Amino acid sequence: MSILDTIKKRYSVRQYKNTPVEQEKVDAILEAAHCAPTAANMQPQKVLVVRKPENLAKFSSGANTYNTPLVMLVCSDLNEAWVRPYDGKNMVDIDASIITDHMMLTATELGLGTCWITYFDPKAIRAAFKLPENLIPVNILAIGYAADQPQSSDRHSKTRKALDQTVAIEVF
Repeated sequence: MSILDTIKKRYSVRQYKNTPVEQEKVDAILEAAHCAPTAANMQPQKVLVVRKPENLAKFSSGANTYNTPLVMLVCSDLNEAWVRPYDGKNMVDIDASIITDHMMLTATELGLGTCWITYFDPKAIRAAFKLPENLIPVNILAIGYAADQPQSSDRHSKTRKALDQTVAIEVF
């Protein structure tokens, strides 16, 4: 499958089978994160792989992970992230999002469903997992075998703005 086919195939899964994700697939997803680019190659990401039921339950204090058997909590270390010198912009969110996207697309290619979760209480998640102050929870990626019907790969022409509404080619 081409990368564009994988991108079109991916959708937000909110119903998962209670089937564990095989270790070789977990390893492939983590390898994708490892290969992802980061600002100035600082690699500030810390990915917490959560799959024990007692640890998955900790998310309930601040997020809905849709009862998936595998969650990857993507964090960034404020002390390791590159900061743009012109305006002091810290790249923690950007780096964590690139990592998350690589993992999400790899999971899709491996036949897994995902849901990228940003609607969560960071204070509750930080407390539940005892994260140090410098480690910022940025994204939660729910991963597992989808229990719902996949969405059509052709849905984007109906659910997205027209390309000319989101892209400007030398008109400025």
